[in-house]
Amino acid sequence: MSWAARRRFVILLILSAIILAFLATVSIATFYKSPSCSDGVQNQAEDGIDCGGPCAFLCTALLQGPTVLFTKSFTNDAGRTDVVASIENKNAGAAAKNVPYRITLFGSDQVLIQEATGVLDLPPGGTVPVYVSGLVSGKQEVTRAFLTITASDVQWFTLTARAETVPLVSGTRQTGTTSAPRVEAKLTNQTTAPLHDVQVIVIVRDKNGNVIAASKTIVPSIPAQGEALAIFTWNSAFSDTPAAIEVTPVLPLS
Repeated sequence: MSWAARRRFVILLILSAIILAFLATVSIATFYKSPSCSDGVQNQAEDGIDCGGPCAFLCTALLQGPTVLFTKSFTNDAGRTDVVASIENKNAGAAAKNVPYRITLFGSDQVLIQEATGVLDLPPGGTVPVYVSGLVSGKQEVTRAFLTITASDVQWFTLTARAETVPLVSGTRQTGTTSAPRVEAKLTNQTTAPLHDVQVIVIVRDKNGNVIAASKTIVPSIPAQGEALAIFTWNSAFSDTPAAIEVTPVLPLS
């Protein structure tokens, strides 16, 4: 090969290398996607597909789903039904926000009367009550009520329980009259910041543990390191003698 031919060969080789490098750079920039928590692939030390490891949400398959402990309905003479339920999160180090739920009311012969939906927060390692009032049920008798949660709809994230952020409940007592019962409870804010619009739910049980009444109130404000009173009233007598009263503040997860 002559010197001129070798020179042309070297120049072509260099040009080919430059072109190949350029094409490789363009291809990488166009087609390569860095691992993420939404790429549908288990990578970057994830515990599952787009969950666990560096991802914000934990893997649902590795955690216990929410458990509905009970659902109870109360229908008044105006054709409206109130529903109270209790949901347990058995995962001590995991929580979930804005968990969708569905409430279903049935009459005799499993006739569907009413449905309602909502969302709730599940703090780690505890139970949370849900109270929904005024569901239209008409003249039909509600015989069964269900609150259901689809486990796959729950997006778990790591959270350690901090009991001091929830108001402390004390001094719970029943007052009022037999025909117009009343329950009062003192709420103590243990934090250094005031709490506003605190949702508080009460559940009343008989000696056998059956739920005989429930209600919800909103406490407008609890001062920092201060106290406030939660008051619940009913316009009719309880169906049985109260034996236990549970008052639970429900705070959204931050």
